[in-house]
Amino acid sequence: MNDSTSFTTSELATIVGGTLDGDGNVRVIGVADVGEAQPNEASFVTNPKYADKVASSRAGVLLVPVDFGRTPMPAIRCQGLERAVASLLGAFAPPVVKPASGIHPTASVHRTATIGPDSAIGPFVQIEADVRIGASVVIHAGCYIGRGTSLGDRCFLWPNVVVRDGCRIGNRVMIHSCSVIGADGFGYYFEEGRHHKVPHIGGVIIEDDVEIGACSCVDRAKFGFTVIGRGTKIDNQVQVAHNVRLGEGCLLAGHAGVAGSTRIGSFSAFGGKAAALDNLTIGQRVRVAGGDTTITHDIPDDMTVSGYPAQENRKQLRERAMIRRLPDLAQQIKDLIARVEQLEAAAHDRP
Repeated sequence: MNDSTSFTTSELATIVGGTLDGDGNVRVIGVADVGEAQPNEASFVTNPKYADKVASSRAGVLLVPVDFGRTPMPAIRCQGLERAVASLLGAFAPPVVKPASGIHPTASVHRTATIGPDSAIGPFVQIEADVRIGASVVIHAGCYIGRGTSLGDRCFLWPNVVVRDGCRIGNRVMIHSCSVIGADGFGYYFEEGRHHKVPHIGGVIIEDDVEIGACSCVDRAKFGFTVIGRGTKIDNQVQVAHNVRLGEGCLLAGHAGVAGSTRIGSFSAFGGKAAALDNLTIGQRVRVAGGDTTITHDIPDDMTVSGYPAQENRKQLRERAMIRRLPDLAQQIKDLIARVEQLEAAAHDRP
């Protein structure tokens, strides 16, 4: 948070596109949780069920939905609260640190590489032969760009990103620290008592407006391309294997994994630690619950799945509820068996 930045509540209402209800001259210097915010800080609430927190909050101003009830402090009523909160945080965000435009003296750039105008190549970056880098690209310290790779305009690579040979990265792509794009896929065959490596001669295509979190891996294809569709967002520590194809606008949360050659339709989402086996077709707008969910078979469009193996979410929840009842059901069965045995014994003793 930028400590030198402050706004009045009236100014904040304009920034976030909301309607101010209350004093417009309260000065705000930051953002905090509703239960911890001080009189010079802003906060937000998303649901009327948090009304008790609002009553005890000391926040100087709250961002709330348009139909939220009365608040003891000034409120900015917002039609799209998530968008408004993003604007609020952006207003207080410090400037993004980046290297100066041009090529740092310690960077190594091959003579056949081309770098677009206003790009910034940081310390100890290595750029190999025949690389093409677009305009206004930022490459932080310690990154490696392999031979024949291309980056579009306004890409942003945080420190120590590796992009291997022959990858194609679109415009406005952000890749966070220590992620690896284009490592070899995991492929071996077993012969004569040992595993032999299968060469992976393909590449990776990352389309426009993709963001990839820290320490994630997108493997190169065995042949052809592994494809990450436009607008897809990938969290930290995610594995996307060789020849996977993700459609437009997908979401993969932390520790998710997609095995080789699986196809995932546009606007599908994987929760944390969810996984898909290889050579599957997963439809569009599929929701995959996090935790222990593993997809073992094709999934049609618009389905929400959970469990192992993954199945329709409501069915899986009913099965889980039944499993939790098993100890009680087992005891009921024992009691019934005992009663039957008593009745049989009584019948046997009857003359």
